[in-house]
Amino acid sequence: MKAEERKILVSGHKNPDIDSLAAAVALAELRRRQGAVNIKAICPGVMPERAKYLFEKFKYPLPESLNDFYIHVSDVMDSDTRVIRGGTSLYQAVGQLNDSGLPRLPVVGDDDRFIGMLSPLALLSSLLNVGSAGGLAGRKVNTSLRLIAEVISAKLPESCPNPDEKRTFSVYVGAMGADSFDEHLPRKGDLAVIVGDRPEIHMRALQRKIRLLIVTGGKPVEPLIEEQARRQQVALLKTDFDSATVIRRLKFSVPVENFISGDGCFCVSPQSRLRSVASQVINQPEDVVPVVTDDRRIAGVLLKRHISETPPTALILVDHNEIAQSLPGAEELPVIEVVDHHRIGMRPTVSPIRFTGDVVGSTCTIVASMFKSSGESLSPALAGLLLGGIVSDTLNLMSPTTARLDRKMVEFLEKISGVSASALMQELNGIASPLAAKAAGEVIESDRKNYTDGKFKFSISQVEENDFELLNHRLLELTEALDGIIKSGDLAFAGIMVTDAVRGNSRLLITGDESVIEALPYDRLGNGTFDLPGVVSRKKQLLPQILSITAALNRI
Repeated sequence: MKAEERKILVSGHKNPDIDSLAAAVALAELRRRQGAVNIKAICPGVMPERAKYLFEKFKYPLPESLNDFYIHVSDVMDSDTRVIRGGTSLYQAVGQLNDSGLPRLPVVGDDDRFIGMLSPLALLSSLLNVGSAGGLAGRKVNTSLRLIAEVISAKLPESCPNPDEKRTFSVYVGAMGADSFDEHLPRKGDLAVIVGDRPEIHMRALQRKIRLLIVTGGKPVEPLIEEQARRQQVALLKTDFDSATVIRRLKFSVPVENFISGDGCFCVSPQSRLRSVASQVINQPEDVVPVVTDDRRIAGVLLKRHISETPPTALILVDHNEIAQSLPGAEELPVIEVVDHHRIGMRPTVSPIRFTGDVVGSTCTIVASMFKSSGESLSPALAGLLLGGIVSDTLNLMSPTTARLDRKMVEFLEKISGVSASALMQELNGIASPLAAKAAGEVIESDRKNYTDGKFKFSISQVEENDFELLNHRLLELTEALDGIIKSGDLAFAGIMVTDAVRGNSRLLITGDESVIEALPYDRLGNGTFDLPGVVSRKKQLLPQILSITAALNRI
């Protein structure tokens, strides 16, 4: 796949927040203006209510929500591959196979449902089945008059009865003397006689109950013979080919489905994850695997080379750079750019990538400055989204993560959007808090990030709440939800940081590894909660404390 044809997804971290979503849509717009063609921002998971409110306030289209980045068979398969339709003569089918350049092609019936695959190997196996009547050495041919006329380039008589009816013809060649031929030809059955310019054989054949008379060599047929054939309802086909050629071609007048069996044919579904079927595809003796839907319709073909090709999708990560914080399947896709304001914890990349990072309070600050430095204008709606991202991530510039550039970009975006940062923050705070409106699991998942430090894997969530009493009322169910996350994710510990942005304080509810919890430098309030006065930033204030503890324990 050419680089310009590749789809590019711009994504924030899973459990998205306003900062990551606003930064993603703005960066996608910037790169689109700078030449990226097939690019779009996505929402990794469920969009939070406050983010949804912001998008609706500024009348900006909501990004599409995705639950994973897994590559599916439908993403890489050849969907416009040629198919051979049932009823096609084997002669034409082989021609289509040769023209396709593929080692085999799917065959479908009149109802468009998959029958099987035509390949030279399968064809040879069928034709060389000497012991069967329909094999290469047999004289029987199961086909229709129309298909026979097609492969020998003969004109089908208008009076020919039931030209599309399939019959099993017994084929005889009039190459002997008239008397010998008369003895040789059976008295009954659907007989087909191939003969050259020999009127005496023509007449002898028509005296029998034959079904088909093929006259070879391009010679004219006597009118008396033609009239006799019409009266006896014998199909008379005249061809320029000689008898030897007609005999060879006659085998290939058989409908292609007669040589095809779908039984035991390995197929894959278009919905299957590519990595789930990759080993099976690689181990197939054939290079082309049919892709078949649940109702047995052909969706395309999957080639072995598709398994090792560059993925059809690339990622631009915003507001995070650690793959563990992305949606499942991100590890299968190449990351081509990162815009972030967190610690660098990403895996090495095969090729150089564009990485834009800064010590600021919001990713939206970085994206806004990218617009400004590149000379690209911001619409009021996009400026409003970026402004919302900055005020939400810096708690209206009160967070200790706030940098001088955050303040400059807030002033810059206020002028373009016509919205006050303080007023926007007040609107966002007026939306129902997660603790008051959501189930415990939803509260924790709304903004949860996973981290790894040596032997410790852990998770820290954060929600904004002006009333810590709500936390006290829901301690039991929040603790149970955290315990469930620890068990399902095989984590050492998990916590949720509840932040009062107005007063600049937080509470931490944490459960799991006691060696870590005991070492926390905060006052314990009981029931697994700690008081964090002056702490409002998970990234800059809480996480460094936890990482210093895990680093010390890793050395023991």
